[in-house]
Amino acid sequence: MKPPAVRAILLQLHSVAGLVLAAVLVVVALSGAVMSFEDEIRGALDAGRLQVAPRAEPRMPPDALIAKLQAAGDPVASITMPRVATSAVEVRFARRADHTRPAPLYVDPYTGDSLGHPAADAFFAIVRKLHRWLLLPGDGNGYGRPITAVAALGLLTMLLTGLVLRWPHRPGSIKVWLKPHWQLRGRGLHRSLHSVIGTWVLLVYLVMTTTGLWWSFDWYKAAATWFLARSPIVAQRPNRPAVTEASSGPMSLDRVWAAFVADRGNRFEVARLTLPSGRDSTVRVRAWLSDARDGAHDEFRIDGRTGRIVSADLYADKTIGEKALARVLDIHRGSILGWPGKLLFMLAALTMPLFGVTGVLLYLSRRRHKRMQLAARAG
Repeated sequence: MKPPAVRAILLQLHSVAGLVLAAVLVVVALSGAVMSFEDEIRGALDAGRLQVAPRAEPRMPPDALIAKLQAAGDPVASITMPRVATSAVEVRFARRADHTRPAPLYVDPYTGDSLGHPAADAFFAIVRKLHRWLLLPGDGNGYGRPITAVAALGLLTMLLTGLVLRWPHRPGSIKVWLKPHWQLRGRGLHRSLHSVIGTWVLLVYLVMTTTGLWWSFDWYKAAATWFLARSPIVAQRPNRPAVTEASSGPMSLDRVWAAFVADRGNRFEVARLTLPSGRDSTVRVRAWLSDARDGAHDEFRIDGRTGRIVSADLYADKTIGEKALARVLDIHRGSILGWPGKLLFMLAALTMPLFGVTGVLLYLSRRRHKRMQLAARAG
């Protein structure tokens, strides 16, 4: 039994947090729901661009592809190479002087010719900025990031206080926890929907919130890494002299790709080679282990002048905690459970407007009831 004073404080905290942050939480939740099946939507829309006819001649090496693309103007930032010969290469470009970034491009791996830009790329880019930073100027360095961070902390507060406030007299009854009182009307129905459906989605919202804070606060990310990961140990891989005859030379992605394929063989689906900036010659290679491009990936750092694998971070060698850190995004959106998890998280996100509406109605109802009590006492 909660003392009346404690209950009043918790109710006030729950109500204020909800009223202040309701609009932000609804925007973040609905934009997240839109992105739930982004990969599937993109795959369906880009099906005609992603596949090429197999040919007898070999595919163009990465250096030749980049040289042909950069001759058109924009510098290349990364190139994503598929394992199979019938899939297109995806190229991403560096930011221009005005801080804009050209749209990614699909390229024929045999000729280097453009196959077009990914469909809906601009749309999902806007939705992603809305979800993360509310489309405010500065993106991650502007005001949007702290606002969404505070909203996440507010939602966490509302989840915990809401659970305490609705703790029933018979906590062992499943019916009390999960069945709305549809026979009620007005304030009673609003309270029932607000509390019962809140119980349905409580665990999903907790997962969304605790993982969303990963991108909100650097201290939170550092603390999670310290708690779940081992001390950083770089796995040194020996050089493979068969890959390159020269001990050193000019920067070459062909040398990097040859070293990577020699090490991995066919144990990957796609690999993204991110070009180094400045005078650094180390190329980061991220190799996804499945077509879904989820968090299960290996990451290499390979010297572009020698072809030496500087470090290798293999997913199979990670602990359970490190695998969770590698798949924070998959946990955040439910895709770690496959499409049923995505669907569950999307439906939970779509219920956020319900809590905003019922919460405001309950607040107004309490205010009206309080005014009526004061009037009765005055009379």
